[in-house]
Amino acid sequence: MNSLLEHPVLVLNRFWQPIQTCNARRALHLLCAGHARVVQTDDGDEQFQTHDLGSWIVHSRCAGGDRFIHTVTLALRVPSVIVLGLYDKIPRQEVKFTRRNVFLRDQFTCQYCARSLPEPMLNLDHVIPRQKGGRTTWDNIVTSCIRCNTRKANKLPHEANMHPLNHPVAPRWRPLFGVRESGFGDASWNHFLGADTRMSA
Repeated sequence: MNSLLEHPVLVLNRFWQPIQTCNARRALHLLCAGHARVVQTDDGDEQFQTHDLGSWIVHSRCAGGDRFIHTVTLALRVPSVIVLGLYDKIPRQEVKFTRRNVFLRDQFTCQYCARSLPEPMLNLDHVIPRQKGGRTTWDNIVTSCIRCNTRKANKLPHEANMHPLNHPVAPRWRPLFGVRESGFGDASWNHFLGADTRMSA
């Protein structure tokens, strides 16, 4: 059940624009508190109907699928999309600088040899080494394989004759950063991704 509670859920503002993702645990909390409604994503006449907690419990009784959270008295379907009742903004945010987000930006591909590798075989490289004034920022860090990282060592790109495939920049924030790139998400989200595409263009 814990893995289902971590399942990603798309969050829409009250204008049905995607603003972020959260896990199912948070989505169900918002539903129980009355701050959000679940969007029914099944194909059919009732597609896009919204549910409060009571009607979602009823819907869960006759719904198919395999993502259910079971309690002593009921089985509750894990939602795919929720819509907030009052929130009408699209938050301006920056993508947090983390090791994994650098890998996501660079698509888990070494920026020197162009090999796509599993995360344990990747490292971060300072394009301009720290010993030569380089900072640990989006525009100076790239994904590298361990072999290329060792080969470049503390040299400048022209000294090592190793230049990144792509100029490193901070990725533009969008609601689904890190979700689509990781291969997570839900096919039902595609109905709502037009707004996300425009925002990230």
